[in-house]
Amino acid sequence: MNDRTCIVTRESGPAENLIRFVAAPDGTVVPDIKHNLPGRGCWVKAERRHVDEAVRRKLFPRALKESVTAPDDLGDLVDRLLAKSALGSLALARKSGVVVTGSAKVDIAIRNGKAIMVLHIIGAAADGVRKLDQARRALVYAGGRDIPALSLFTGDEMDLAFGGGNVIHAAVLEGRAATGFVTRARLLHDFRGGSATNSDRYAVDAAKETETE
Repeated sequence: MNDRTCIVTRESGPAENLIRFVAAPDGTVVPDIKHNLPGRGCWVKAERRHVDEAVRRKLFPRALKESVTAPDDLGDLVDRLLAKSALGSLALARKSGVVVTGSAKVDIAIRNGKAIMVLHIIGAAADGVRKLDQARRALVYAGGRDIPALSLFTGDEMDLAFGGGNVIHAAVLEGRAATGFVTRARLLHDFRGGSATNSDRYAVDAAKETETE
Protein backbone atom coordinates (compact mmCIF):
# COMPACT_ATOMS: atom_id res chain seq x y z
CA MET A 1 0.00 0.00 0.00
CA ASN A 2 1.32 3.46 -0.88
CA ASP A 3 2.45 5.99 1.70
CA ARG A 4 -0.11 8.42 3.07
CA THR A 5 0.26 11.91 4.57
CA CYS A 6 -0.90 12.70 8.09
CA ILE A 7 -3.18 15.74 8.17
CA VAL A 8 -1.68 16.79 11.51
CA THR A 9 2.07 16.32 11.15
CA ARG A 10 2.12 16.57 7.32
CA GLU A 11 4.58 13.66 7.37
CA SER A 12 4.23 10.73 4.99
CA GLY A 13 4.43 7.10 6.03
CA PRO A 14 3.10 3.62 5.32
CA ALA A 15 -0.68 3.39 5.53
CA GLU A 16 -0.37 0.61 8.10
CA ASN A 17 1.07 3.17 10.53
CA LEU A 18 -1.82 5.65 10.13
CA ILE A 19 -5.53 5.69 10.88
CA ARG A 20 -7.90 6.43 8.01
CA PHE A 21 -11.01 8.56 8.64
CA VAL A 22 -14.08 9.04 6.46
CA ALA A 23 -17.34 10.96 6.65
CA ALA A 24 -20.35 8.94 7.73
CA PRO A 25 -23.76 9.51 6.10
CA ASP A 26 -24.85 11.54 9.15
CA GLY A 27 -21.95 13.99 8.69
CA THR A 28 -19.77 12.70 11.53
CA VAL A 29 -16.16 11.62 11.22
CA VAL A 30 -15.60 7.90 11.76
CA PRO A 31 -12.38 5.86 11.88
CA ASP A 32 -11.85 3.32 9.11
CA ILE A 33 -9.63 0.83 10.93
CA LYS A 34 -9.62 -1.70 8.07
CA HIS A 35 -9.02 0.94 5.38
CA ASN A 36 -11.95 -0.28 3.31
CA LEU A 37 -14.84 2.15 3.81
CA PRO A 38 -16.03 3.97 0.67
CA GLY A 39 -15.60 7.65 0.00
CA ARG A 40 -12.85 10.22 0.39
CA GLY A 41 -10.59 9.50 3.31
CA CYS A 42 -7.91 11.32 5.27
CA TRP A 43 -5.11 9.97 7.40
CA VAL A 44 -3.72 10.63 10.87
CA LYS A 45 -0.59 9.13 12.34
CA ALA A 46 -1.59 6.32 14.68
CA GLU A 47 -0.98 8.12 17.94
CA ARG A 48 -3.75 9.28 20.24
CA ARG A 49 -2.28 12.77 20.63
CA HIS A 50 -2.47 13.38 16.89
CA VAL A 51 -6.10 12.29 16.66
CA ASP A 52 -6.97 14.57 19.58
CA GLU A 53 -5.12 17.44 17.90
CA ALA A 54 -6.97 16.88 14.62
CA VAL A 55 -10.26 17.15 16.51
CA ARG A 56 -9.15 20.23 18.46
CA ARG A 57 -7.88 22.06 15.39
CA LYS A 58 -10.94 21.04 13.32
CA LEU A 59 -8.77 19.60 10.57
CA PHE A 60 -11.23 17.00 9.30
CA PRO A 61 -13.64 19.26 7.35
CA ARG A 62 -10.80 20.66 5.27
CA ALA A 63 -9.16 17.28 4.74
CA LEU A 64 -12.39 15.54 3.77
CA LYS A 65 -13.69 18.57 1.85
CA GLU A 66 -17.03 18.24 3.64
CA SER A 67 -18.83 19.98 6.46
CA VAL A 68 -18.26 17.18 8.95
CA THR A 69 -18.22 17.02 12.73
CA ALA A 70 -15.58 15.13 14.68
CA PRO A 71 -16.83 14.00 18.11
CA ASP A 72 -14.75 15.05 21.09
CA ASP A 73 -14.27 11.41 22.07
CA LEU A 74 -12.97 10.33 18.65
CA GLY A 75 -9.68 9.26 20.21
CA ASP A 76 -11.54 6.99 22.64
CA LEU A 77 -13.47 5.45 19.76
CA VAL A 78 -10.27 4.72 17.83
CA ASP A 79 -8.75 3.13 20.93
CA ARG A 80 -11.77 0.87 21.42
CA LEU A 81 -11.81 -0.19 17.77
CA LEU A 82 -8.06 -0.91 17.72
CA ALA A 83 -8.37 -2.94 20.93
CA LYS A 84 -11.35 -4.86 19.55
CA SER A 85 -9.46 -5.63 16.35
CA ALA A 86 -6.38 -6.78 18.25
CA LEU A 87 -8.39 -8.96 20.62
CA GLY A 88 -10.22 -10.60 17.74
CA SER A 89 -6.91 -11.33 16.05
CA LEU A 90 -5.51 -12.69 19.32
CA ALA A 91 -8.44 -15.09 19.61
CA LEU A 92 -7.77 -16.35 16.08
CA ALA A 93 -4.07 -16.76 16.85
CA ARG A 94 -4.95 -18.79 19.94
CA LYS A 95 -7.23 -21.07 17.94
CA SER A 96 -4.40 -21.55 15.44
CA GLY A 97 -2.10 -22.74 18.21
CA VAL A 98 0.45 -19.92 18.14
CA VAL A 99 -0.30 -18.59 21.64
CA VAL A 100 0.51 -20.18 24.99
CA THR A 101 -0.65 -19.02 28.41
CA GLY A 102 0.49 -19.44 31.97
CA SER A 103 3.73 -18.21 33.49
CA ALA A 104 5.56 -21.55 33.18
CA LYS A 105 4.71 -22.09 29.50
CA VAL A 106 5.47 -18.47 28.66
CA ASP A 107 8.85 -18.77 30.40
CA ILE A 108 9.69 -21.86 28.33
CA ALA A 109 8.58 -20.19 25.09
CA ILE A 110 10.85 -17.24 25.84
CA ARG A 111 13.89 -19.31 26.74
CA ASN A 112 13.63 -21.65 23.75
CA GLY A 113 13.33 -18.67 21.40
CA LYS A 114 9.88 -19.54 20.04
CA ALA A 115 8.12 -16.49 21.51
CA ILE A 116 8.01 -13.29 19.44
CA MET A 117 5.86 -11.26 21.83
CA VAL A 118 4.88 -11.50 25.49
CA LEU A 119 1.61 -10.19 26.88
CA HIS A 120 0.79 -9.27 30.48
CA ILE A 121 -2.63 -8.15 31.59
CA ILE A 122 -2.84 -4.56 32.78
CA GLY A 123 -2.09 -4.62 36.50
CA ALA A 124 -0.36 -8.01 36.51
CA ALA A 125 1.55 -8.75 39.70
CA ALA A 126 5.02 -7.25 39.60
CA ASP A 127 6.66 -10.50 40.73
CA GLY A 128 5.24 -12.48 37.81
CA VAL A 129 6.22 -9.83 35.31
CA ARG A 130 9.72 -9.60 36.80
CA LYS A 131 10.33 -13.34 36.46
CA LEU A 132 9.39 -13.30 32.79
CA ASP A 133 11.50 -10.18 32.26
CA GLN A 134 14.44 -12.16 33.66
CA ALA A 135 13.81 -14.86 31.06
CA ARG A 136 13.71 -12.23 28.31
CA ARG A 137 16.99 -10.71 29.47
CA ALA A 138 18.61 -14.15 29.72
CA LEU A 139 17.68 -14.84 26.11
CA VAL A 140 19.23 -11.57 24.95
CA TYR A 141 22.35 -12.27 27.01
CA ALA A 142 22.63 -15.65 25.26
CA GLY A 143 22.50 -13.93 21.88
CA GLY A 144 18.78 -14.34 21.20
CA ARG A 145 16.17 -11.82 20.14
CA ASP A 146 14.90 -9.01 22.34
CA ILE A 147 11.27 -10.05 22.76
CA PRO A 148 8.82 -7.17 23.36
CA ALA A 149 6.51 -7.42 26.37
CA LEU A 150 3.29 -5.41 26.23
CA SER A 151 0.44 -4.73 28.65
CA LEU A 152 -2.49 -3.83 26.42
CA PHE A 153 -5.55 -5.59 27.82
CA THR A 154 -7.38 -6.01 31.10
CA GLY A 155 -7.87 -9.42 32.64
CA ASP A 156 -11.48 -9.47 31.46
CA GLU A 157 -10.43 -8.64 27.90
CA MET A 158 -7.80 -11.38 27.87
CA ASP A 159 -10.27 -13.91 29.29
CA LEU A 160 -12.72 -12.98 26.56
CA ALA A 161 -10.12 -13.57 23.86
CA PHE A 162 -9.13 -16.89 25.40
CA GLY A 163 -12.60 -18.08 26.32
CA GLY A 164 -11.96 -17.83 30.04
CA GLY A 165 -9.14 -19.35 32.06
CA ASN A 166 -8.05 -16.32 34.12
CA VAL A 167 -5.18 -15.52 31.74
CA ILE A 168 -2.48 -13.25 33.17
CA HIS A 169 0.53 -13.91 30.95
CA ALA A 170 0.70 -15.13 27.35
CA ALA A 171 3.32 -15.61 24.68
CA VAL A 172 2.75 -15.28 20.95
CA LEU A 173 4.81 -17.83 19.04
CA GLU A 174 6.38 -17.84 15.61
CA GLY A 175 3.92 -18.70 12.88
CA ARG A 176 2.01 -17.11 10.04
CA ALA A 177 -1.15 -17.00 12.18
CA ALA A 178 0.65 -14.60 14.54
CA THR A 179 1.31 -11.91 11.94
CA GLY A 180 -2.08 -10.22 12.10
CA PHE A 181 -2.11 -9.99 15.87
CA VAL A 182 1.47 -8.76 16.20
CA THR A 183 0.76 -5.97 13.71
CA ARG A 184 -2.46 -4.94 15.48
CA ALA A 185 -0.86 -5.12 18.92
CA ARG A 186 1.99 -2.86 17.83
CA LEU A 187 -0.47 -0.38 16.35
CA LEU A 188 -2.50 -0.27 19.58
CA HIS A 189 0.69 0.04 21.61
CA ASP A 190 1.88 2.97 19.50
CA PHE A 191 -1.54 4.62 19.60
CA ARG A 192 -1.52 4.58 23.38
CA GLY A 193 1.82 6.34 23.49
CA GLY A 194 4.26 3.46 23.34
CA SER A 195 7.33 4.03 21.23
CA ALA A 196 7.87 2.01 18.07
CA THR A 197 10.97 0.29 19.43
CA ASN A 198 13.25 -2.05 17.59
CA SER A 199 11.78 -4.87 19.64
CA ASP A 200 8.29 -4.12 18.36
CA ARG A 201 9.54 -3.96 14.80
CA TYR A 202 11.44 -7.20 15.24
CA ALA A 203 8.32 -8.98 16.39
CA VAL A 204 6.46 -7.85 13.29
CA ASP A 205 9.37 -8.82 11.03
CA ALA A 206 9.75 -12.20 12.69
CA ALA A 207 6.07 -12.95 12.25
CA LYS A 208 6.19 -11.94 8.59
CA GLU A 209 9.24 -14.08 7.91
CA THR A 210 7.32 -17.20 8.88
CA GLU A 211 4.72 -16.45 6.22
CA THR A 212 7.24 -17.02 3.48
CA GLU A 213 8.78 -20.17 4.90
